[in-house]
Order: sequence, then structure tokens, then C-alpha cells
Amino acid sequence: MTASPDRPDTFGTPYPGLAGASVLSLMEHPPEAVAALLTSAEWLARTPRAAWPRLLEAKMIALIFERPSTRTRVSFEVGITHLGGHALVLAGRDMQMGRGETIEDTAKVLSRMVDAIVLRTGPHETLEELDRHASVPVINSLSYAHHPCQALADALTLRQRFGALDGLRVAYVGDGNNCCASLMIVGALTGMEVVAACPAGYTPDPEIVAWCNATGAGTGGSAWVTDDPAAAAAGARAIYTDTWISMGDEDDADRRRRDLGPYRVDDALVAAAAADAVVLHCLPAHHGEEITYEVLHGPRSAVWDQAENRIYAQAALLGHLLA
Repeated sequence: MTASPDRPDTFGTPYPGLAGASVLSLMEHPPEAVAALLTSAEWLARTPRAAWPRLLEAKMIALIFERPSTRTRVSFEVGITHLGGHALVLAGRDMQMGRGETIEDTAKVLSRMVDAIVLRTGPHETLEELDRHASVPVINSLSYAHHPCQALADALTLRQRFGALDGLRVAYVGDGNNCCASLMIVGALTGMEVVAACPAGYTPDPEIVAWCNATGAGTGGSAWVTDDPAAAAAGARAIYTDTWISMGDEDDADRRRRDLGPYRVDDALVAAAAADAVVLHCLPAHHGEEITYEVLHGPRSAVWDQAENRIYAQAALLGHLLA
């Protein structure tokens, strides 16, 4: 594609396989697509937002939230606005889909009106059905199974801190949930070693771990699981955690706190990692549960960069999908 004032060379040429595509997880896209997204996101992060190209001029993006959101909503709205587009924020309870309209009908109607649909939901099957019937790109902004937008921001944060991701060891500690799975996937696609330390009953989906290792055979990436947080942290350049009690887990909160208590990220666990290791958390954090206040707000924390990077990762994604 020829460079123009609206798309400077520094944003990067849109990856052909992403144009018009959906992103329900990163498993559907090759390592080259993820590399292109991270290069564009890194450029956006370095560039004053007033100077961003108007890649989404006259584009309408529906943001549907069936689950509460702070970072996802704000980061998508900010990125879309600075790329010249317009975000239409729709709460699930305010839509006909929340009052009995089928997902198929919703997909067909919105496809006539907007250029892309971003959905934050629970069951991953909801996203898959929406995508089957939509004629515009569908983006997963969180499901129980995957959180690809978060994983792109995670990889961007690590790339900013350490440069090349090849061979970088990352320890994920706690509940092997959607963020853990997506971190393993982006790790496999970018050549990272991701080690998840989880108690029995909280480990990530073994099929995803197997996929990561099969994919990592071509990239140098790998994924494995242990029940020992210190073993996972040994030599790691980053320690990552997430809340122990996600939406829907409230009735089981006491048991989850008991089971996951030994997996708290504190000063002792950080000391077991590499000397230059950073700490990551996708937020919201619960001080004293999965992470201590001192670590979250301490000098090793990259959490606030990680949160800001949602803007750049998602803006880059939309720029490539709607090129």
C-alpha cells in the first residue's frame, strides 16, 4: 500500500489477512499478524494522539457491554476517537438482545448500520454466534474463554520494556482464567515462554496449552503449568496475576480465596524473579488478595503502562481490520 498523509509508513502496512477479519481469539491469526499489530501499536504509543492518522474516518464501531467495564470502554472510545471514528456504546440491558431478540437478528441489523462490533460478554459461544451472522468484523473485548485485546496490550508492554519478545520468560500466577489463556496464546505467537502457576482445579485449558506448544514449535514459544509459584517466577522477566474472584465467582469467593492464597504476588515472589522483572495485572486489583498494595504500586510495577496500552493495542487492531 502506498503511503499517504492519512497512513504514514510508520504505522505500518495493514496486514492483509486482518482486513475485514474478526478477532474472537488470537488463535485464529498467524504470528505475522500479531507482529504487525504490535509494530503499529508501538508506533501509536510513541506518537502524540493529535498526530494519529485518521484511519477510522467516518467509521462507526458498536461497543456492546453485557458485563461492566472501565478500562475496556474508555480505551476503545479514546482510541476510536483519536483515529477519527465514532464509538456507539450499547449496554446489553438496553438492547433488544437483552430482552429476547436473537443474536442472529442483532448481528444482521447492526451489520447494516456499523463497520465493526466489539462485544464484552460471558459465554464465548455468544461471540461465535454473533460472528457467524455478522457481515462486519466482530472483536472479543472479553469472554469467559479469551481476552485477546488484553493479551495484545500485555505483549506491547513487554516489548516496550524488553525489546524483542523471543525467549522472554513470563510467569502467570493464580487462576488460569481467560487472561492466562490469552497470555499463553500471544506468548506462543511471539516466541515467549509462559509458565502458569496454578493450584489444582484452576489450571488453564489443557487444549490451549497443547495448541501453544504446537504453535511455539515454529516461533520458539512455549507454555507449561506448575503448582509452584516460586518455580514459575525463577528467572522470569515478568510476573502476571489477575483477580481471584471474577464476575460470576462471587458465590464461591471464600473457597477461591482459600485455594489461591498461596499464589499471592508479594515482595518475596518478586524477589524470586529476574533482577529486572516487572509486575503485570490486567486490573481491577484487590489489594492484599492476588497482589499486595506495595507490589502493585511499587517500582517494579508496569501495571499502569499495561492499562494505557489497551488504547494503542486496540486502536492498532481496528486500524488493521478496517483498513
